[in-house]
Amino acid sequence: MGYLEYFFPGTVMMVLLFSSIFSSISVIEERADGFLLSVLVAPISRLSLVLGKVLGGTTMALLQAAVLLLLAPAVKISLSFWQLILLLAVFFLISFALNSLGFVFAWRLDSIQGFHAIMNLLLVPMWVLSGALFPPSGASTWVRWIMRINPLTYGMTALRRSFYWKIGKMSSESGSLTVSLGITCFFGLVMIATACYLAQRQPLKG
Repeated sequence: MGYLEYFFPGTVMMVLLFSSIFSSISVIEERADGFLLSVLVAPISRLSLVLGKVLGGTTMALLQAAVLLLLAPAVKISLSFWQLILLLAVFFLISFALNSLGFVFAWRLDSIQGFHAIMNLLLVPMWVLSGALFPPSGASTWVRWIMRINPLTYGMTALRRSFYWKIGKMSSESGSLTVSLGITCFFGLVMIATACYLAQRQPLKG
């Protein structure tokens, strides 16, 4: 495949990533405006607050990435109905994990500038070393090891496998769709569990 076609799933991942980051910023903004404190005194559990924020951001990221699928034919990627369903499910899993991760940091920070600094320091390298820009086979040994322990790598693999489901256009070293989905689900569960724990145990700053 050409590089433009290879890079298209990486672009979709970038949309999911940055949409999740900007969605998580709303936690800090609502805290500064006093709105979040008003929600916390309402007769609802903090678990409901966490799930509401994460699922809201997940939905927005999923819709934005879905719009980008309209450009798939321009890079010679044809999608069937079942591929679209699979892709939307993968979008949801990746976005859910990233929104949960963003919530974890946003809950502990009271500065938007600090949040941006941490997210850029953490998430942008995760995206670059996820296989979005280059395959693991083209990297040096130590970079490949970093890519293997990067949870976003498996989300990226699930995306690529979903784009070429049953076509056999990817090499076997790219990883299994089932394993990639499993690791992405596990990463999302760990992040949402951490977010719920912090919301229950730690007081809201600000």
